[in-house]
Amino acid sequence: MNTIPKRDVILLHGLFGSLSNWSTVIDTFGLEYNVYAPELPLFNRSVRRNSLEQLVFYVEKYIKENKIVNPILIGNSLGGHVALLYALKNPNNFEKLVLAGSSGLFENTLSASFVRVKDYDYIKSKVEEVFETKEVITKELVDDVYSTANNPLKALSLIAIARDAKRQNLKDVLHKISRPVLLVWGKQDHVTPPEVAEEFYQHLPNSRLEYIDNCGHVPMMEQPHVFNKFLSQFLSA
Repeated sequence: MNTIPKRDVILLHGLFGSLSNWSTVIDTFGLEYNVYAPELPLFNRSVRRNSLEQLVFYVEKYIKENKIVNPILIGNSLGGHVALLYALKNPNNFEKLVLAGSSGLFENTLSASFVRVKDYDYIKSKVEEVFETKEVITKELVDDVYSTANNPLKALSLIAIARDAKRQNLKDVLHKISRPVLLVWGKQDHVTPPEVAEEFYQHLPNSRLEYIDNCGHVPMMEQPHVFNKFLSQFLSA
């Protein structure tokens, strides 16, 4: 008896994200799909020039090395931007895209707060601006951002990536992505506000837009059950 092979899903985290951001997605879909969650090499010296291009190259290499076939790419924030660039470069080598608070048009980046790196309370306040659901903000999360901001090499890498992302406005090329795209956006997202979602929806020809209330920039952490519901509907469609 032939069994239908599992489809491949790749989760791409944001600039200040980590693999733990995807824990509920992995728990929910890990049995039905082959779920991959690579850690993007944000702190390599090689990503300081043409940063996003290097990250796309990393994803391409990761897909090849893991023998991933026609993946569904799910990206949050910078991860969404990388997914879009991958899709534009490899239009026949992916099945669908899911973008949550993606950059690629406009974003208020957290790296701007690095001007006051020694001020823990200030860094904490900037982290809090990212989330509408404050319960998900742990001391460990704030400590991690604070530590990164105070590491000169890491801070320079993130600033370079953020600047590269701001330079790459994809508005004029989004129409080239004809495969299905799900946009999942927090209504209270202050990093990539809802008008960014509307612009993505306008320019991606085969897209669907879902808003989540009481949710900021990281919906899979802030409202995981609602996020996973939209994701399940999209994957099974």
